[in-house]
Amino acid sequence: METKTSGPRKKPTEPEITTMASQKMAVVYTKGDPNAEMTKAMPALFGSVYKLKFELKKQGVEFKVGKLRARWPDAHLVPKDQWTGIWALPVPNDVTELPQKVQDVEVKLETWHYGIVAQVLHIGPYSEEGPTVQRLHDFINENGYQLAGQHEEEYLTTPTAKVQKTIIRYEISPR
Repeated sequence: METKTSGPRKKPTEPEITTMASQKMAVVYTKGDPNAEMTKAMPALFGSVYKLKFELKKQGVEFKVGKLRARWPDAHLVPKDQWTGIWALPVPNDVTELPQKVQDVEVKLETWHYGIVAQVLHIGPYSEEGPTVQRLHDFINENGYQLAGQHEEEYLTTPTAKVQKTIIRYEISPR
């Protein structure tokens, strides 16, 4: 993340507006309940990225596997068992191909474009994100912006953590 445009936050759980550079991502698409679909998607995604990490290490290139991100383009439109999940892990921007680790689950390369984003830290279960998302939407509107991208989450902890921590993020544009 780069320049903050909304001033410093007082607490991490307060919404902020900032800018983010575009990022090359290893991506897996799923359709269905995320709790069921992630059991197929995660071995493919993490397997591919860790295999890439070890291949690059042999060439003298080091990179740290980042936090899991996911975009949920239709979560607010359809029942949970029909959600489109776009699961991703950042990879170095000069990567041009990914090793495939799991048969029947394709891991693709995409560049996720950001620019100006609004984001907030949600602490607690994913099922209780609603008020945090609404607070972020209100913040975006109150600051003269509108949504310009999909609902995105960056998972700072695992689903089994005692307390889940998730960054909720949207690309935004001036109204």
